[in-house]
Amino acid sequence: MKKKKLDIIYEDKDILVVNKKSGLLSISTDNEKERTLFHEVLNYVKMKHKKNKIFIVHRLDKDTSGVMVFAKSLEIKKTLQDNWENLALEREYVGIIEGNPPKEKDRLINYLSETKTYLVYISDKKNGKLAITNYRKITSNNDYSLLAFNLETGRKNQIRVQMKEIAHPIVGDKKYGSTKNPLRRMALHANKLVLIHPRTKEKLILETEVPNSFIKLLKL
Repeated sequence: MKKKKLDIIYEDKDILVVNKKSGLLSISTDNEKERTLFHEVLNYVKMKHKKNKIFIVHRLDKDTSGVMVFAKSLEIKKTLQDNWENLALEREYVGIIEGNPPKEKDRLINYLSETKTYLVYISDKKNGKLAITNYRKITSNNDYSLLAFNLETGRKNQIRVQMKEIAHPIVGDKKYGSTKNPLRRMALHANKLVLIHPRTKEKLILETEVPNSFIKLLKL
């Protein structure tokens, strides 16, 4: 079987940062063990040395693409996860929404809860977890708008639920209200992470390009 080539953004002895493809699970589930980004990354590090290990630090939804960080030791994984809010200085996504947002830029503040069937929804302060997303419009046409999202919190499905709430769902996100899917994928991409390195304390700016399919849809 031919090995898949990883799109590596950054690598050193402690961490590996890759550009995840849309449609690929971050980590295995009961139904899928092998076709995951974790499995691909594990194969990659084991090709260098069979005793090498890899640890997942955070996840992206299956249909979201973009920057994902892996740790090469349990110590680094724990440092990153225990201090993520302080080490991840900036988390930016780009996404295409249906229609035009009500404002050119806005700060969305909600509380999110989750059903037993893993559907995240807007709730109240007592029952939910605080979710804050800042967005700004980059460009738009008659049908769609390309937005940049900057996260102040990292709740599950945060951007997707908050855009549904203002009636402008992420294109291709059937789970949260989208009725259009011209790209045959969800139009959400984690394009930038500014991270303090857990060992060296260096500030890393980890970026990827906006997917070509996003640009073509907006005819940029």
